[in-house]
Amino acid sequence: MSAYLQQFAERFASLDGGNLEPLEKLYSENVTFRDPLHQIHGLPALRGYFAQLYGNAHDIRYAFSSLDEVTPGQGYLRWTLQFRHPRLCRGQPISLQGCSFLQWHERVHFHQDYFDAAALLYEHVPLMGGAIRWLKGRLA
Repeated sequence: MSAYLQQFAERFASLDGGNLEPLEKLYSENVTFRDPLHQIHGLPALRGYFAQLYGNAHDIRYAFSSLDEVTPGQGYLRWTLQFRHPRLCRGQPISLQGCSFLQWHERVHFHQDYFDAAALLYEHVPLMGGAIRWLKGRLA
């Protein structure tokens, strides 16, 4: 097990809307962050992204289920995100599974998240959600 990834996961899980200061200890100043919906460059932009995320959603919790350091300075975290958003799923809890690929030296300089964007957002929007669930059922 990677001590670095374990420490990263614990610190990341402690983030919340009133506690974004650990970002400076986790990420380098020139970090690149990507997910299916965003591409962010630099720590100030990443801080703004997380401030907006925690400002709009509620009860955000990450549970990390596995860690794997592939080579020194590169590894994966598998996680489940749980949150509530007033405009999605009528404010009911939403759960999403995903995986993060990280590259680091002393701090993370590259973070790529992989998850199903439809499961995060689109399936929980009225009308669109029903159509996506129907389509997934037809394809299965």
